[in-house]
Amino acid sequence: MSQKPTILVTGGAGYIGSHAVLALKRVGYEVIVLDNLVYGHRDLVENVLQVELVVGDTNDRSLLDRLFATRKIEAVMHFAAYAYVGESVTDPGKYYRNNVLGTLTLLEAMVAASVKKFVFSSTCATYGVPQTTPIDETHPQQPINPYGASKLMVERILTDFDVAHDLKSVYFRYFNAAGADPSGLIGEDHNPETHLIPLVLLTALGQRSSVSILGTDYPTPDGTCIRDYIHVSDLATAHILGMEYLLKGGSTEVFNLGNGNGFSVQEVIETARQITGETILAIASPRRLGDPPSLVGSSEKARRILHWVPEYPRLADILTHAWQWHQKRHALLNEQQYAISRLG
Repeated sequence: MSQKPTILVTGGAGYIGSHAVLALKRVGYEVIVLDNLVYGHRDLVENVLQVELVVGDTNDRSLLDRLFATRKIEAVMHFAAYAYVGESVTDPGKYYRNNVLGTLTLLEAMVAASVKKFVFSSTCATYGVPQTTPIDETHPQQPINPYGASKLMVERILTDFDVAHDLKSVYFRYFNAAGADPSGLIGEDHNPETHLIPLVLLTALGQRSSVSILGTDYPTPDGTCIRDYIHVSDLATAHILGMEYLLKGGSTEVFNLGNGNGFSVQEVIETARQITGETILAIASPRRLGDPPSLVGSSEKARRILHWVPEYPRLADILTHAWQWHQKRHALLNEQQYAISRLG
């Protein structure tokens, strides 16, 4: 049996990237993680995932050249983006420098090293305010913030690199990543945390006093925003399918990744109450500027071409796995704090 190729995963110390690393390991790929650790976690890669970690930035061309020269890398999965929408508005330079220039530097290093397979983590934020629902890949792309604009720029670069350099890519525009690995091994751990599901579960754990519902007057059945939540393990599976599609000679393609079903903020909170058994205080707050009432994606193309079938489409599964992770993480942090207090 031939050995599977080595895959470079940029941003592999982060939330979605680490789940892709775990999925790659489980099916036998060799993995190298490149991460600058601005938001990623060293211990996650070295101690939990137990793969090689190269600490560095995608803007560092000399590092990339050494990496490709000394490793037999067959494909790259690229998750090394900054992804806080609000911050992208107040500090757009940070986002264009990392998300666009960093990706361009990486692609140029790949071309120089004749590595021609690239899987890109894009986003539904490239669509902007939806004109139709569900959103498919032909929907107009009119991003309303620098984060979405930076991802759209990279998509254009990938189209041009295919023409100029025969670099083949798959880029995934996904909706709201959520959940944790069902084993409880890894999960979502952002600082700061801005995503609804972890905020709800941190409230259930007593680490927050309440969770805010940002708008209760939307034209939806219960007045709260509807979003398409996709299990992070299903995202990871899709990335492997996309990479294998390229390794088998597939052409450059774009795919939406979502459940095709929307769940409202109120539904998320109510389901979390059932799963955790906690009250979870929710406070109605004003709308957040730019939030559309509903964002739901069509993943029919990924199902048809990549034969991708989400294993965990139920909101209850997503929340159950996330709750298991957060409970484990909370217990570990309590143990560490106790040990520190004993030393003090």
